[in-house]
Amino acid sequence: MRTHLDCLPCFLKMALAGIRETCPGQEDIHEKVVKHWAAGFASADLSESPPSLAGRLFREVAEYVGEVDIFKTQKEEANKRVLELLPEVQAKVLGSEEPLLAAMGVSIIGNYMDCAVMGEYDWEAELENLEHGLDQDAFGKFLSEVREHKSLLVLGDNAGEIGLDTILTGLLRDEGINVTYAVRGKNILNDATVVDAKVVGMTDLCEVVTSGVDTPGTVLNRCSPEFRARLDESPVVLSKGQGNFESLWGVRPDVYYAFKVKCPVVADVTGHPMKTSLFCQEK
Repeated sequence: MRTHLDCLPCFLKMALAGIRETCPGQEDIHEKVVKHWAAGFASADLSESPPSLAGRLFREVAEYVGEVDIFKTQKEEANKRVLELLPEVQAKVLGSEEPLLAAMGVSIIGNYMDCAVMGEYDWEAELENLEHGLDQDAFGKFLSEVREHKSLLVLGDNAGEIGLDTILTGLLRDEGINVTYAVRGKNILNDATVVDAKVVGMTDLCEVVTSGVDTPGTVLNRCSPEFRARLDESPVVLSKGQGNFESLWGVRPDVYYAFKVKCPVVADVTGHPMKTSLFCQEK
């Protein structure tokens, strides 16, 4: 998926929020970062995917603040809150008529924990009702393939969200499915890393690997060679979140996508309105 003009102000909003959190009161640093990004927009190749372009610009922020995790606080708070709610949510999923479908719905709701839309959506309120609007045919096809191959590679997205993903991972593991969960290779936005996987217990449920990327999405040319080989060999791939969707849509037609539609650009690309819980495969 190419970068649209509407993506640029969204990038700037995220950068400014992160830099203000990391360097409170340092207006000179804030100004330098904003101006640097603005200059980057002027020379940007919009044929790049949004995660590819944003990843490069966020890496350049280190010139002003060093190698720090600028969304560390948000990530820790999201993981903590999910762990507090997890027993109750898991009990609700297990008590539903279709636990795997409910677990997928919960996993998608968790995609609202995104620094790009922080505060705009109430993911906790949405957990009050299990999802019923997912494409049953697409989900049925997905489950059939997972059960046939006894294997699934999940491309994770955000911190916090990864905690809710443990419910689906655990249910699949109980069916004898070999689940591998991939996280980012470096800190970028509020995306999950190996640290987050350990905090929420994902490493106790399945193999956790890093894709090697330093971008907010699985940008293939930024993945490690080892992960690219694993991705190519995986018979079933589940891509979580908008960043992974933006990176892979139009590139990997065999991938299943599960995410919340959170911006007008993605709504236009998918043909689904904002706030939709989307489970789909490119046709």
